[in-house]
Amino acid sequence: MRSLHGNTQGLKPNQLRRIEKLYQRRIPPHQVVTPEFARQLAELSTETGRQIGALIDRKGYVEYVIVGDARQIEMADFKRVRVASDRFRGLRCVHTHLRGEDLTRDDLTDLALLRLDLMAAIDVDGRTGLPGRVRAAHLLPLSARDGGANGTAKQFGFLEAAVPSQLEVDFIALVDALEEEMARNRRAARRAGAHERAILVNVTEGPVSDAEESVAELRDLTESDGVAVIDTVIQRRPQVDPRTVVGKGKLDELLIRAMQLGADAIIFDRELQPSQVRSISEATDLKIIDRSQLILDIFAQRAQSREGKIQVELAQLKYLLPRLVVGQDSAFSRLAGGIGGRGPGETKLETDRRRVRDRIHRLERELESQRIRREQRRKERLRHRVPIISIVGYTNAGKSTLLNSLTASHVLVEARMFATLDPTSRRLRLPREQEVIINDTVGFIRDLPPDLLAAFRSTLEEIAGSRLLIHLIDAANPRWEQQIASVDRILAELGFDQIPGLLVFNKLDRVDQPTLQAMIRQTALRYHTEPLAISSLDPRTLLSLLEKIEAALKGPYAIQNQSSPFMSDRL
Repeated sequence: MRSLHGNTQGLKPNQLRRIEKLYQRRIPPHQVVTPEFARQLAELSTETGRQIGALIDRKGYVEYVIVGDARQIEMADFKRVRVASDRFRGLRCVHTHLRGEDLTRDDLTDLALLRLDLMAAIDVDGRTGLPGRVRAAHLLPLSARDGGANGTAKQFGFLEAAVPSQLEVDFIALVDALEEEMARNRRAARRAGAHERAILVNVTEGPVSDAEESVAELRDLTESDGVAVIDTVIQRRPQVDPRTVVGKGKLDELLIRAMQLGADAIIFDRELQPSQVRSISEATDLKIIDRSQLILDIFAQRAQSREGKIQVELAQLKYLLPRLVVGQDSAFSRLAGGIGGRGPGETKLETDRRRVRDRIHRLERELESQRIRREQRRKERLRHRVPIISIVGYTNAGKSTLLNSLTASHVLVEARMFATLDPTSRRLRLPREQEVIINDTVGFIRDLPPDLLAAFRSTLEEIAGSRLLIHLIDAANPRWEQQIASVDRILAELGFDQIPGLLVFNKLDRVDQPTLQAMIRQTALRYHTEPLAISSLDPRTLLSLLEKIEAALKGPYAIQNQSSPFMSDRL
């Protein structure tokens, strides 16, 4: 005899035996429930004062019997059996309601999250113990979800409530039709070349306006990673929930929303703790990605050179090491491909910790040897007394475009974040025939993952020997002030805040003149120097920049370039 699920404490032996006999019943496959089975459930519920439920497969056999309390039943553990997005689980839940209530929020949540074929509740008459009407609901295919009065799509279809003998629904035909429609939607999405789909989540304790700006940047990152953003959720809380970030109730709403929209992943606008990833992952088969993992995934796609690939792999392994969990319920056991699954994590997410640490040590040694060779090349350049200039700035500010325009180069340029990971150096001849070396560097970003910053430190050390920094700013980005602050903060963390620099607004062709002038005045007041405004695509605007560079190299910093802070002495 198969065991019962749920809370059986306090039940009498004869009650347990009668409940266990439910396993011996079989429902004709085309019926939701028979009058006889409904009556047996109702009598047991009346006698025990508890909800009794059964999970029935499509052949009509009872797979699980669940004993709840007077208010609800708690679903059996399905051991994370993954369900295809165009199919249901193959189980319908039929259980009792003792108070004549409609399908509850918990009922619909279980229906959605477990992808059940059907959720049915049988009213139980408290006086007679007989079954009343059956209320049932099923999930709707995405194409069948019409917008409701408030603009929210309907996720559930409801059968007309009726007593068991009058339920005129061909259950198998209903489920087959729903799955056929879902499969058709899936095939259409594949033909359209649909990307992975994600919902973005920001939980903030501060102003919502700051959260909206942060989510806007997260959207840029997500789309740069080739993932389609289908919804965003911002939640303001007194404090972040230490277990699920958003709280249990909000998490259920979020997961149902993800199911409703056909999301493949949920991306959080913060770095999640390993315990938080595990807690959220226990509730869903969707990929749970945080901001750091998203950035690492982008870097894994962009890295081209041997050194760049080493740096990305090192950062990924350091990120994943505390999150490696052995077993089927690993928070990372289903990141086999796509977002969050590129790089070393593709097939080794549950690798033995010792082997991962060994790999980290080997990568660190190799990176150190690369750093020594890079340092030797830098000393060679200094020996020839060729000044070095580095272009720094927020990601997607136009640094590579500027390098190409100044040096007639053909460095890869793309309108997406972190298009450049590997530093590029080119020679540049200034108007008065002075020759310099100009570096294009990896873009910075707010809250850059510490492991990534540490891994790329050897590359970023190219900046250390610079006589001048060109801090390029995207004038068309509404978050330009925050981006300046983020770049300055990272430069300070790296110890490069003593190198003199030029503030340069780029993409002036995308900003109207009154707005640009206001930005220049505001920046000049804050940094006590007037920034330049250029368009990297228009060579005519670059002459003033070249003259400013030439003047800076001949100024008081030409001999000692470590004498003033970057923040207060921009040239």
